[in-house]
Amino acid sequence: MRALAVIDGEHYAPVVRDALAELPYEFAAAVLVGGTEKLKGDDEYGVPLAAGLQEALEEYEVDTVVDLSDEPVLGPRERFRLASRVLAAGLPYVGADFRLEPPELAPFGLPSIGVIGTGKRVGKTAVTGHLARLLAAELDVVVVAMGRGGPPEPELAPQPPTVEELLELSRAGRHAASDYLEDAAFAGIRTIGCRRAGGGLAGGTAYANVAAGAEMAAALRPDLVVFEGSGAALPPVETGRRVLVVSARQEPELVGGYLNPYRILISDLVVLTMAEDGAPYERIEAVIDEVKPGIPVVPVCLRPRPVSSIAGRRVAFFTTAPAEAHERLDTHLREVHGATEVSVFGSLADRGRLRADVESADAEVFLVELKAAAIDVVAEAVAERAVELVLADNEVVGEGLDERVRQLADAVIGAAVR
Repeated sequence: MRALAVIDGEHYAPVVRDALAELPYEFAAAVLVGGTEKLKGDDEYGVPLAAGLQEALEEYEVDTVVDLSDEPVLGPRERFRLASRVLAAGLPYVGADFRLEPPELAPFGLPSIGVIGTGKRVGKTAVTGHLARLLAAELDVVVVAMGRGGPPEPELAPQPPTVEELLELSRAGRHAASDYLEDAAFAGIRTIGCRRAGGGLAGGTAYANVAAGAEMAAALRPDLVVFEGSGAALPPVETGRRVLVVSARQEPELVGGYLNPYRILISDLVVLTMAEDGAPYERIEAVIDEVKPGIPVVPVCLRPRPVSSIAGRRVAFFTTAPAEAHERLDTHLREVHGATEVSVFGSLADRGRLRADVESADAEVFLVELKAAAIDVVAEAVAERAVELVLADNEVVGEGLDERVRQLADAVIGAAVR
């Protein structure tokens, strides 16, 4: 196996040279990543020294990258950054006690865009729905979404499901708020639901049936397929372009740390959600630009959009939003959607608290995001009370996103034509 060695000047050259000779690789070259303490100026390693990692990967055809460096030249943060660049080149990154593999991505023949994220609840489904709804105005778009509660076999939702249909799924033991159902409910286009289990550091999955879902999507012969990730896991499909969704509530060290630089490097556009006025998200933008200079970053906000009117009504809104956002959501629902009174409950991800909140809520309308407990707790409770249930989409609000999305779609469709 031909390999590129990563070495440093904190090791004596004879030690490195002997290691390169003994290890079970055919080393084509080495990259010196720093350190000068043990360098004499005429050091020989038995292999050519490349000017840098990118230059080495372009000049030498290798199958893997082997890291022989150590502290203090490469600490954990620097090593993960280097690993991300290697994985983004499609190569394994191997060290003394670790081996990192790039996620396996199956080829896909139709124009496609992937929507991935740096974690759960960063707004991937909201961005996917916005993207799909925008492009469906001119194109035939199909969404393939995977989730931890997806169906055992890929399943097509040909039209938006009703609350009654979602209740039937829930009562049959199904996950009635899987992302593909949310996409279908709010984007109003055909969606295919898939499942996955496990998520690796770089976004690989231990198990997924997305390949079969991709085949189902291809059989529909749409103009464009949008593949939605799950949590920090990537759809295991090689898409033509990728949109990375990052939350402004995440720490910059997380966005630029571990293997999130890999996610940045393989993406073409970053959507920064929860980017409220006055929020200190400039540090996140700086980290992203440090990893991949010039990648477009579009800040947006998410706002609840009831699918039917709540004007002139007393509303209880059930959401996963944190407490610091509740006042803003209250104001939005009153000023924009005309609710007379709003009580916001942030317990939608905590069934115990949610049941208590549902029991205590005094409202004419229960407005709820389509998350896991929205159907099996809130909708079930509404079925026994004289209260109306209205689903709430997370509307993406911000300038510049639509133009960027159209450019990505034009690029992938243009590439397919060529």
